Amino acid sequence: MTDRWVIHLPVTAPDLLRARIFARAAARVLARLSAHVEPGGVTVSAEDQQGVRHWVFCDRPLAHGRGRCALSVDHTSACEPRPPWPRRR
Repeated sequence: MTDRWVIHLPVTAPDLLRARIFARAAARVLARLSAHVEPGGVTVSAEDQQGVRHWVFCDRPLAHGRGRCALSVDHTSACEPRPPWPRRR
């Protein structure tokens, strides 16, 4: 038995682009609430083809241990690390 569980939260969107946009926003909000959220692992799928998953974030490892790319999966610019969250006042 494992001490680690994964939450699967079905949310619908009218198309792949909007599903990715919503998933990115949801992952970023949840990552601010808990260090246990792994935004890079977020995928979306068609409701009737849940075995065919589409990545949301690039998540490539960056050089020199700078973390992972935080841009969308289909970005055309150079990979960039996740910016640090602004400090709460």
